[in-house]
Amino acid sequence: MSWFRTVVIKSFTKHSCPSKFTSFPRTPFVSLMNFSSEPTHEAKKSSEIVQYSGLGPTRPNEKPRVVVLGSGWAGCRLMKGLDTDVYDVVCVSPRNHMVFTPLLASTCVGTLEFRSVAEPIGRIQPSISTAPGSYFFLANCKGIDTEEHVVHCETMTDGADNLPPWSFKISYDKLVIASGAEASTFGINGVKEHAIFLREVSHAQEIRRKLLLNLMLSDVPGISEEEKKRLLHCVVIGGGPTGVEFSGELSDFIIKDVHERYSHVKDYINVTLIEANEILSSFDVRLRQYAMRQLTKSGVRLVRGVVKDVQSHKIILDDGSEVPYGLLVWSTGVGPSPFIRSLEFPKSPGGRVGIDEWLRVPSVEDVFAIGDCGGFLESTGKQVLPALAQVAERQGKYLSGLLNRIGKDGRGRANSLGGIDLGDPFVYKHLGSMATVGRYKALVDLRQSQDTKGLALAGFASWFIWRSAYLTRVISWRNRFYVAVNWATTFVFGRDISRI
Repeated sequence: MSWFRTVVIKSFTKHSCPSKFTSFPRTPFVSLMNFSSEPTHEAKKSSEIVQYSGLGPTRPNEKPRVVVLGSGWAGCRLMKGLDTDVYDVVCVSPRNHMVFTPLLASTCVGTLEFRSVAEPIGRIQPSISTAPGSYFFLANCKGIDTEEHVVHCETMTDGADNLPPWSFKISYDKLVIASGAEASTFGINGVKEHAIFLREVSHAQEIRRKLLLNLMLSDVPGISEEEKKRLLHCVVIGGGPTGVEFSGELSDFIIKDVHERYSHVKDYINVTLIEANEILSSFDVRLRQYAMRQLTKSGVRLVRGVVKDVQSHKIILDDGSEVPYGLLVWSTGVGPSPFIRSLEFPKSPGGRVGIDEWLRVPSVEDVFAIGDCGGFLESTGKQVLPALAQVAERQGKYLSGLLNRIGKDGRGRANSLGGIDLGDPFVYKHLGSMATVGRYKALVDLRQSQDTKGLALAGFASWFIWRSAYLTRVISWRNRFYVAVNWATTFVFGRDISRI
């Protein structure tokens, strides 16, 4: 097989890379080389000069390149606002869509379908699909070389068993880190192995499959009463908006659908919400009390406690009590991802990438950080903003305007920001918070902070405001149509309980 390997390598080296790409040394066709036990001298010599493609520095006749790491709220709002007549846009992310997280809990029980909360990147910024210098790469960033203005990436090949990941490089003129955060486990043993987070569409799909599987297994003859109770015990850890909304959706699902379609096991299914402090701690105290009453009325058991250990079928609390479960959903906030922790940038309190008032990483040139992965440095005198969608979206909008302005002034190239007036710094004003608690009830808190007064509503009117607000906030008209149709279908026919 050595002659075949040599022919393949020679034929590969004859083809030049496209003009938009530059080349970096690498040995290709590793899987082909493994067919021969000992490569020939000629093959070894050829493999040393084989190249693989990457995006090199932009040329003077090309537009400056903005590289965006991530496809969350911050990154997508930034890409949507960037002027593609000024910049080429390259997005690097392990997912090719944005998740509309406020409605993600509804997909877990079939109130909405998964496509309703996922917006493809190509629809948010069409130039990524059409412009010759703009791209989307399904990959993870593994490192940043700020001296050379290069990011090191590795492809995502999940589900492609015969395709190992490979590395490539991208040169940037401006780099925006918007890679988000990861769910906080607080170092508790067993969380990653046994709990399901609720941050991605894949998480919602896993929750839905697990929930329906447990419902069907509990109806099988021969299962013990104790095991049936365990399988149908749904435990939610974390009393923030995500945990409360999921608990409310789950209680609605039980009352309206399980009682009708799984009548044999309807008396066994239960929901427990465990929180170390107060649920919805950022909301007005009256709204918190209303939420507690409403959840309790819906059958959700509220427990105050701290999880110490997570095992395959039960969790251990700080008081030593054991809580068996069939489904465990973990929603206790977020923290810096391993990638963010690996970056040798100054960090803000909490471990995020440190930024100044203009969302720049001040220790390096042409690097910005927005969303959950960035936080104000202590030297700015500003507090680190909460990890909220509206914070990330507002930062993305601000930074797109800033980059457009400096790009039109001819400062879009690398190392061209010296001495430029960046204008007004970023200022965040909280618009309020909303959360649904099930049974056509919701909370609306329009205070700008916990220490100020403002409008606070609860009940059906708040639920109507909640639905109306999020329907208008869904990114595209296509998804707004999906959401409206799903809501109407669920209201008339009930939730879809197919396990696909």
